[in-house]
Amino acid sequence: LGGVFEVIVRGAPLGLGSHIQWDKRLDGKLAWAMMAIQAIKGVEIGAGFQCGELPGSQIHDEMFLDKNNKVYRKTNRAGGLEGGMTNGEEVCIKACMKPIPTLMQPLNSVDIGSKTEVSACKERSDCCAVSAASVVGEAMVAIVITEAVLDKFGGDAMVDLLNSMNNYKNRVQGGL
Repeated sequence: LGGVFEVIVRGAPLGLGSHIQWDKRLDGKLAWAMMAIQAIKGVEIGAGFQCGELPGSQIHDEMFLDKNNKVYRKTNRAGGLEGGMTNGEEVCIKACMKPIPTLMQPLNSVDIGSKTEVSACKERSDCCAVSAASVVGEAMVAIVITEAVLDKFGGDAMVDLLNSMNNYKNRVQGGL
């Protein structure tokens, strides 16, 4: 069996990634990382493929002001990423994994050496590897997010990184 798993990143600061450099767009990096996992055949960020089926009025996340004049959204169909950058919402990415290739009822195949049609080997194996792939997906997303944090905030020591990130969060969130 195949299936779909989702990885959600909570607490990523807004502004990770780039809207002007194609190779630093966080949505592209996350999609690449997920597609690099064995047997993954599709990736969605936020509403994903649904975005191609609905008008913008039903896809774009509206922005509002709370009583303290802070910006918030009631939805997260963008999946926490807009224009290649984090927008302060949860980053939501899904991946679709195809079924494993070993089957109890083998499909037709070809023996490349003898150039004859044969049935594929019947092997006993797991029936589903989606849960294992989800652990790999979580690790891949963690690596990409960590690289984006290091690109933005740098630092030779964790204390420097945390100070830089906290100063940025205070400055940016104070202005929103």
